[in-house]
Amino acid sequence: MSNIPETGRTPRVTIRLVAIQVLVFSLMLTLGGRLWYLQIRNGEEYAEKAAGNHVQQVVQPAVRGAILDARGVPLADNETRLVVSASRTELMKMPDGGKAVLTRLADVLGMTYKEISEKIRLCNAETPQPCWNGSPYQPIPVTDEATTQQALQIRERQEDFPGITAEPTAVRRYPAPYGAKTSQVLGYLSPVTDEEIEQTKDGDSPLLSSDQVGRSGLERQYDSALRGDAGVTRYRVDNLGRVIGEAENDAAEPGSSLVTSIDARVQAVAEKELALAMKEARKQFDDNTGRNYEADAGAVVVMEAKTGRIVAMASLPDYDPNVWVGGISAKDYAALTGKESNYPLLNRAIQGQAAPGSIFKVIPTAAAVKAGYEFDGRYNCSSSYSIGGQVFKNFESQNHGMIDLGRALEVSCDTVYYALAHQEWKRDGGIDPKKNPNDWFYKMAHEFGLGKLTGIDLPNEVTGRVPDRRWKREYWEANKDSWCKYGKKDGDYVEKIAYENCLEGNKLRAGDSVNYSIGQGDTLVTPIQMATIYAALSNGGTVHEPTVGKAVISPDGKRVREIRPKERGRLPIDRTTLRQMDEALEGVATRGTAAWRFADTGWPQDKIPMHAKTGTAEVHGKQTTSWFATYTDEYAIVMTISQGGTGSGASGPAVRNIYDALYGVDDDGKIHRDRALLPRPQKELPRITPDGTIEAQRQKGFKP
Repeated sequence: MSNIPETGRTPRVTIRLVAIQVLVFSLMLTLGGRLWYLQIRNGEEYAEKAAGNHVQQVVQPAVRGAILDARGVPLADNETRLVVSASRTELMKMPDGGKAVLTRLADVLGMTYKEISEKIRLCNAETPQPCWNGSPYQPIPVTDEATTQQALQIRERQEDFPGITAEPTAVRRYPAPYGAKTSQVLGYLSPVTDEEIEQTKDGDSPLLSSDQVGRSGLERQYDSALRGDAGVTRYRVDNLGRVIGEAENDAAEPGSSLVTSIDARVQAVAEKELALAMKEARKQFDDNTGRNYEADAGAVVVMEAKTGRIVAMASLPDYDPNVWVGGISAKDYAALTGKESNYPLLNRAIQGQAAPGSIFKVIPTAAAVKAGYEFDGRYNCSSSYSIGGQVFKNFESQNHGMIDLGRALEVSCDTVYYALAHQEWKRDGGIDPKKNPNDWFYKMAHEFGLGKLTGIDLPNEVTGRVPDRRWKREYWEANKDSWCKYGKKDGDYVEKIAYENCLEGNKLRAGDSVNYSIGQGDTLVTPIQMATIYAALSNGGTVHEPTVGKAVISPDGKRVREIRPKERGRLPIDRTTLRQMDEALEGVATRGTAAWRFADTGWPQDKIPMHAKTGTAEVHGKQTTSWFATYTDEYAIVMTISQGGTGSGASGPAVRNIYDALYGVDDDGKIHRDRALLPRPQKELPRITPDGTIEAQRQKGFKP
């Protein structure tokens, strides 16, 4: 008989069942322990994380700080507009996605459904502008130009416009006081990019998707101070995106205000006079080209000579900064950036580079003295100067015989500087220079501050160019292949130049040096550089870092951070030479090339000593560039007009009119202090009231 139990199970099977039961029990025990750990021990932590995954934030943009002139007059501020916005969260709850509501809204606003739907669609890589690049939970602006009647229709018929709001909102404004646009100095705003958000996310002031940031000018330079801190309200939402409660709220903090050294009255005069000068230049006939001057661009800088502060800075063509407010249209953008626009976004006072012509001659004058030539020595101002078979002629002067360097400045005698530069070139070894050439004429330009930034507190300043030996070599290495390919020994002018540059473009030739000595050739400067130099000549030799900002004032007016002018050094000339050059430049205004704009037309030279230098720079393929550089004891003014003709002819009258406004000088040369805009450099800041309001000091009856 069998010994198998009646259960029909072997001992081995029983053991397996027990083992499985133990394993299942162990797994359940482990799972239970893990659930206890997650739900009890760390339950609060994970609950918070889960809630955080369903928290969305709505941003309340901070009110941007104002930009004010030296007297407290707003150059950029904010105005309250009726802004109509749409909530995607509410619209998406509707069966038709809000189409019916947006259609009714389009009828009220005089827009099309397509225009509105494009504005509130979300941006991504495939979606072109216009679109919304902010949070989908943020009310999305549809228009900031709603009328009171339109806003009332929306608010009174709220049942027809669920998810639509019409609220007063602060919007950036550029009021142009006295007609002064101050375009390129102020700059403009545009929405932040994803890259900028990513770059600043770990910083002290991270950018949010709803932020507007400065793109140029002061709006960019002082963006972090002006922008303030946006407010953030965080909402709890469910998996369907529906708001189920408010988590927390951080209030917005307004931006600080920027007080500048710009005087809106002087700015208005400068802009007006520059525009008139260009208009008048276009009426003048150019004998060299057989047509009227084009006068296609220009710039002017008015600077306090003793501080380096900018009182006015204008550049033409200009633009209306208000076109950027609320998003620029494709048409307006093309008008500002297209090939036919002549690039009005450029601030030609700090970004416009041109040969300076004879206003440059203060530098070779100082260089000649440094090289050992006597200021009071005798130099031949002949009508021409020859090097080999090439003849270099005077441009603005005739044969004046033997004269000193002061008189050479007064009559702008090119041939004196030709001869000095040629002699120095030969002393340095000529086409094959000695090991350590002195290169006084080139070193002096660098020591005067050319070829580098002035450090002005505006973005995108350019350096200009000093075409010394190092630059010649580097430029040749970069271009020799194309020169050698294009150049022809017996070709036209451009082909011949390319041929010569191919062979020896890395060498400083005699012609390079003589052209350079009168501010021609490859030399490039900016108006701000020349204004800085002439201001230093006025104040006794101190070179300042020019500034536009004067102070940053907190929203409550209690904290003021002054922006003090910095000294960058001194002009590399002794006091005797500086005094002699100062006397010579005064002679330019009293009996030299600028006399017909000042002494001959009643300028009160005995009360307000004027110093000046005219410049007319030749540019291959274009008409001449007009330059006019001047200074008094208080101010330096430099103006340039591209393709505008002579310095004294095109720019001279405008500069004189600006001085008349500054000092209150009438047509008869009489000074009226009550009419003077700035009888002396300003040191005080606008008055701040206890509530933080900045009071503007207004001048009654002023008309630019």
